[in-house]
Amino acid sequence: MPMVHALPDLPYDLDALEPHISRETLACHHGEHHSAYVKKLNGLIQNTGFREQPLKDIVKHATGDIFNNAAQAWNHEFYWNCLSPQGGGEPVAAIAEAIQRDFRSFEQFREEFTQAAMRLFGSGWSWLVLNEEDKLNIMTTTNADTPLREGLTPLLACDVWEHAYHLDYRNRRQDYLEAFWSVVNWNFASRQLLAIRPPEPLVASNQRSSMHGAIRTYGRAG
Repeated sequence: MPMVHALPDLPYDLDALEPHISRETLACHHGEHHSAYVKKLNGLIQNTGFREQPLKDIVKHATGDIFNNAAQAWNHEFYWNCLSPQGGGEPVAAIAEAIQRDFRSFEQFREEFTQAAMRLFGSGWSWLVLNEEDKLNIMTTTNADTPLREGLTPLLACDVWEHAYHLDYRNRRQDYLEAFWSVVNWNFASRQLLAIRPPEPLVASNQRSSMHGAIRTYGRAG
């Protein structure tokens, strides 16, 4: 039976992230942009082998317009959970220990994550991911690209498409990124990490930065 993908509800009220992200921005970003990706995806997968597949499987295997809309639908659903009215501040729980291990300090991680997002040309995403060696990396992806295609586990995402911030900050991406740190959901990031890796002794990371096509990863030396 064909699967119909639905626009997920936001995990908070439209005005819950104010003054950092406005009600107007969330209404437009979620209710128009995210909704459009889901609607277009449902039309595109009719009469294809993807019509009965879960969203994540489509993202991993599709190409062209089907991939673009599926990936943007998945990326946005993940991004909404990376924000919280009770967010901000410093990392907590498992993610705090892992960031300390692989970036030496939260301040260093925040600076590197922000700079990666600022350096990204055009539209895309900035991510904190767990790599195949069980270490944290910062990476950026262009347009709809996602760490799922690289076999990496996303822990945190920041949408740096202009539609994520232009109503509140116009072209001031730096101001939007500063606001992001006031609402970032560390509890969600910790849950993503613990779902993949139960608590265990942490080892220093020696991974250096690498680049894979349109996807850039930034590692820290141990």
